[in-house]
Amino acid sequence: MDLETAADLLDLAEEAHRRRRRQDPDAERVVEARYPEVREALDRYGSSDTAFRFAGALVPFWIATRRIDDGAAWFDRALRDPDVGAAVRARALHDHGYLVFWAGRYELAGQRFAESLAVAEEEGDASLQALALAGLGRVALNADPARAVRLLRRAESVTAGLDDADPGRSGALHVLGVALQMAGDLTAAREVMAARLATGRARGDEFVVWSESANLSMVERRLGNLDRAEELSREALALCARRSDAMATAWMLNGLAAVTAARGRFERAAVLHGHAAEQLRRAGGEWPADERAQHEETRAGLDANLPAGAVERLRGRGAALTPEAGLAYALSTVD
Repeated sequence: MDLETAADLLDLAEEAHRRRRRQDPDAERVVEARYPEVREALDRYGSSDTAFRFAGALVPFWIATRRIDDGAAWFDRALRDPDVGAAVRARALHDHGYLVFWAGRYELAGQRFAESLAVAEEEGDASLQALALAGLGRVALNADPARAVRLLRRAESVTAGLDDADPGRSGALHVLGVALQMAGDLTAAREVMAARLATGRARGDEFVVWSESANLSMVERRLGNLDRAEELSREALALCARRSDAMATAWMLNGLAAVTAARGRFERAAVLHGHAAEQLRRAGGEWPADERAQHEETRAGLDANLPAGAVERLRGRGAALTPEAGLAYALSTVD
């Protein structure tokens, strides 16, 4: 492949990345249509700075299209090059960790985030330090939410002079809200999430709106504010579904199942619960710590309130729904 064609495909990948942030449902499709060429172009660049920039633009695509192993193999190979510059290596280490995190490869993810943080500190890059700390916080949520809060407060401090829209600071604040919720500080979690949601609405950033709506729904449900929790959950699902991202949509369905169960609509909740789990399986992902806790809590409520055998029957009905039928059912109000 000649360099001119490779450069055009790099532009395609980066534009798709920008479109994805704008909730464009065609963002993945334009890359999918030319993916064999895209991979050839990426390999054409070797392990140059441009190659890592290319791979960074593809990370969300790899996650959304069940190609995590493909991207992870590329990063693993390219990062072995000792001539990769420090700043580029720091970002690539983070991107590799972020990619494998969503496949449940937490040990490798934590290793990559720690390596990224060390290099980012040497380089004095506050935004990248915050990204790496947010990654370490995500991993810590699996076993130690209090440690996650400490890591994320550190990221908040490191980026104190940066705008809240800075990628590192924004990412750290997003995970901080989740960590506070999992650590049991619901008031502080609500404060962080509500502030980010307000900022997202003001800026027209639908990505922030749906992600924070989903997180805040979890907090409001735990506080007993079920009307508000369901409103937020439905908004999050409707916005997220426009992205054609099966993994993220599964998280939104998981949240709506939890709210539905909390309202005592256990049969409907069981259908949603089964559909959410199946969508995650098809996406090739694992539940993040907060979603896993929510999923297990909902299942416990279903088992306690439905007759023996009914839970699996209803969950199976949900699992059998197509993505389109499942979304329509979730957003409807009819059982």
